[in-house]
Amino acid sequence: MPTPRQVTPLEFERPLRELESKIEELKRWMREQPVDLREQVEHLENKLAQEKEAVYGNLSAWERVLIARHPQRPYFLDFVEMIMTDWIELHGDRLFADDRALLGGFARLGHHRVMLVATQKGKNTRERTMRNFGMPHPEGYRKALRLMQMAGKFHVPVICFIDTPGAYPGIGAEERGQAQAIAFNMREMMRLKTPVVVVITGEGCSGGAIGIGVGDVVLIFQHAYYSVISPEGCAAILWRDAGQMAKAAQALRLTSEDLLKLGIVNEVMPEPLGGAHYDPEQVAATVKQRLIVHLDRLSVVRPDDLLERRYQRFRDLGVFSDKVIKLKQEEPAPEQETTEAQEPDEPAASSSDA
Repeated sequence: MPTPRQVTPLEFERPLRELESKIEELKRWMREQPVDLREQVEHLENKLAQEKEAVYGNLSAWERVLIARHPQRPYFLDFVEMIMTDWIELHGDRLFADDRALLGGFARLGHHRVMLVATQKGKNTRERTMRNFGMPHPEGYRKALRLMQMAGKFHVPVICFIDTPGAYPGIGAEERGQAQAIAFNMREMMRLKTPVVVVITGEGCSGGAIGIGVGDVVLIFQHAYYSVISPEGCAAILWRDAGQMAKAAQALRLTSEDLLKLGIVNEVMPEPLGGAHYDPEQVAATVKQRLIVHLDRLSVVRPDDLLERRYQRFRDLGVFSDKVIKLKQEEPAPEQETTEAQEPDEPAASSSDA
């Protein structure tokens, strides 16, 4: 995995990288020349710390999306390498093909034997093409379901890692039943008599995410997002302008904090300053610890109780409760726009005029 100095900066991070470059240059001068620049270095380091606090402490929803999409962010196979043992990948849906965008297989996490199901994007052009940029086909979802049902048969917990821009929308995928495959997975995952833990590590977008996203516990990284549509797609539909993606990201309430308030996720896992790609090992250790905690808790629950709790959890999503009312009351009132049909200075009609 890349070290912090090798991370490609996002656009809003460039001022921070410029300060870091100046600090490195001054330190190099101190090593090569008999000059004392410690005061200047200390001043710039303090300024850098303040700038980082200002930038990362006030990220917009769109900036969170950019961090979630960072190409150096750790992917599923990175987590397998860092926290899993005895990984055995299983292939094929037994109907059409083996989808390389959606992986699955047995592994060991601590003292738990688990079934892993996950989307995988790829780290370079060749691998991304092979993985279809993390966008599964119907055969991927059918493979995932086959493996999850196998896990249920042997009472092995299932862990789903989600990082996808969505299911593949091509003609071939639609001809082979993309929507039906996703819907069938959602129904059958609700019936699995074994613990299911979902981890959203980057992008959790559209039906491509929910196709393996039905679980007893849903965890999300601090800078990951979970949404019914991408911000670009939402902006293209609502404003007919994909350039309004920042506005759409804010309206979608797709950040981890919003999702936790709405009860869509159960827990937000912290990331290092700047994102998971700055310290993958630290993030992996957090994931391992939280997964083991939840698996220990769920493994002692009776299967019938597990199914009832899972069913009730998803039935509660979208219920208009005091929690949602409070969240809505915190929103600023939208500005009213005037139209040609109503002049700005026209007095409002009273109730007696109706």
